[in-house]
Amino acid sequence: MTDAGPGHDGEGLWRALAPQTLARLLRTYGSSQFGVCEDAVQDALLEAFVRWPASPPGDPQAWLTAAARRRYIDRVRSDRRRRDREERVVLLEAPLSHDGLQSDDTLLLLQLCCHPALSRSGQVALTLRAVAGLSTQQIANAYQVPETTIAQRITRAKRRLAELGRGFTRPSSVDERMAPVLDVLYVMFTEAHHTTSGAPAHDTDLAAESIRLVRLLRAAAPDSTEVAGLLALMLLTEARHPARTGAGGRLVPLDEQDRRLWDRTAVEEGLALLDAVVPGAEPGPYLLQACIAGVHAHAPDTESTDWDEVHALYTVLEHVTGGRNPMITLNRIVAASMVHGPEDALALLDDLAGSHPRLARLDAVRAHLLERTGRTDEAAAAYRRAIAATVNVAEQHHLRDRLRTLSPEL
Repeated sequence: MTDAGPGHDGEGLWRALAPQTLARLLRTYGSSQFGVCEDAVQDALLEAFVRWPASPPGDPQAWLTAAARRRYIDRVRSDRRRRDREERVVLLEAPLSHDGLQSDDTLLLLQLCCHPALSRSGQVALTLRAVAGLSTQQIANAYQVPETTIAQRITRAKRRLAELGRGFTRPSSVDERMAPVLDVLYVMFTEAHHTTSGAPAHDTDLAAESIRLVRLLRAAAPDSTEVAGLLALMLLTEARHPARTGAGGRLVPLDEQDRRLWDRTAVEEGLALLDAVVPGAEPGPYLLQACIAGVHAHAPDTESTDWDEVHALYTVLEHVTGGRNPMITLNRIVAASMVHGPEDALALLDDLAGSHPRLARLDAVRAHLLERTGRTDEAAAAYRRAIAATVNVAEQHHLRDRLRTLSPEL
């Protein structure tokens, strides 16, 4: 192994190793020690950052686990306020038990973070931080809430796990914590394709890790149509990546992409999954989104897309989710513009803006619809608002390019 430091190809290795190392420590020392274990893993990562470039280990996972375990022991030994310090040191020096190990510790950590004793918001925030390695800012941007709110959710979740003090408990079945697990994996993948930290436009490592985890979940729950739907959605979306960026890293929207560049292997696998699970399946949020992606995958271009079907699927999706997700409504409005025209869609957009004035992409969609109606000045103003509200660098460049087509002097 070479060039393992962050910022090189090894960045994906960090992302895979860190949660598995944390899971192994938690299995040994218990979920009540979540915070200390997490700190120990971070200490070990810093040590690896310094040592690995000059002396890469033959088994990176074993090296990092051993280093984190030493750091954990050091931390506990130095904490003189713990009344049971000596007893714990004895426990720490006991050999690591391998009874009942799962094939992938990251999936096990995912299940722990989705412990039923935690609130749903705490489950998701903690898992995105511990498993996906997302910053509190990234998580806050994904959920459109203040960063301090996310930080508080993570702190409360860690405290609650510490209060439980029952060790690394597993769910009784793979279906027990399925809903929050799927939510977390979906947000991981969304962040990979729509990075909220500024750049890059696409986080390849995070996307690959999301797909890998859903494959593991699919193997553990082969009868779940929602797991199959999420995997199909990820595959069909990731398949577009080769056509999603152009010269200079410019973002290429779906309607301008050269679909011949799409990864046909991923497309075919995603469509095959849908063919296998859709007949007779109850429509769930992820399966419905995968079906929408499937409609796009079947069409050779935007004009040939069955927009009536896309609009119908978004309408069902909005109903299934109880109208709680404004982004689904926004996407339904975009589909409606392709069926009924931009003027009707603009009226629907005004209604959505009334209840969600700060919704991401709202001004970008408005600008595009206004441009289609020929209302150039209004479109330019909407593009400026959209640019100001966007942190993703590639999206900013794309919106500026669209604005320049309306105002060449910019």
